[in-house]
Amino acid sequence: MKAYIFPGQGAQFPGMGLDLYENSPLAKQLFDQANEILGFDITEILFHGTEAQLKETKVTQPAVFLHSVILAKVLGNDFQPEMVAGHSLGELSALVASEVLTFEDGLNLVSKRAMAMQKACELAPSTMAAVLGLENTLVEEVCASIDGVVVAANYNCPGQLVISGEVNAIESACSLLLERGARRALVLPVGGGFHSPMMEPAREKLAKAIEATAFAKPICPVYQNVVAKAVTSPEEIQKNLMAQLTAPVRWTQSIQQMIADGGTEFTEVGPGKVLQGLMAKIDRSVARSGAAI
Repeated sequence: MKAYIFPGQGAQFPGMGLDLYENSPLAKQLFDQANEILGFDITEILFHGTEAQLKETKVTQPAVFLHSVILAKVLGNDFQPEMVAGHSLGELSALVASEVLTFEDGLNLVSKRAMAMQKACELAPSTMAAVLGLENTLVEEVCASIDGVVVAANYNCPGQLVISGEVNAIESACSLLLERGARRALVLPVGGGFHSPMMEPAREKLAKAIEATAFAKPICPVYQNVVAKAVTSPEEIQKNLMAQLTAPVRWTQSIQQMIADGGTEFTEVGPGKVLQGLMAKIDRSVARSGAAI
């Protein structure tokens, strides 16, 4: 079965999408439409901006979303998913690609998500750290033993788990994890503690926008971050998306479930090759590639 996977924040790079814009009338139309929806010229930043400009919150999330979704649309009849999943932000790309959300609604939600997360980051200092070389259960135990907010946030692949929470709690957890045998426990250069209780103010804001948005039945099963299993009910998809900002990204579990359900070819749709790299660590026997026009 053909599976399509969509990357999240961090996959962006200067110049992304310019080839699509120059070679596809449909892509040009959608990028131009995105400028109108967002109320600023995101294409100028995408195609000619600096890495620093691309890292601005209001830009990063829409940028990755646009590249992924527009690439899927440009693929046309070559895009025939039998299952889809997206990593964190990428879940919204997957929902547009599987026709749960319209392009316009998806982009509006991504923009609101970015701004809500930025505001939540400003309310209280929070961060994330990558932990390498330990079993998930041991990382979870250490997090549970720390005073303050620190939780497992991204189950990226076996031996790589990202933790998230309050700055002091993350630093304490990193010290203890290194003592317990972690190969690395490295605080990441991110703006906040995503996929943790620190994002509760953002979840509340985004939930209202999600509630006001129409969700349709997907053209194929969507494997959502929160539950790591196939979902086809619009109501369930909507509910899981509301929970996503404060819940962990169960990426390893999602991919393993997709393989168990018959996924044999995994194509990454969007900028970079981050998810292909994670795929190789989750199950090297599965075919993986990047989408191209």
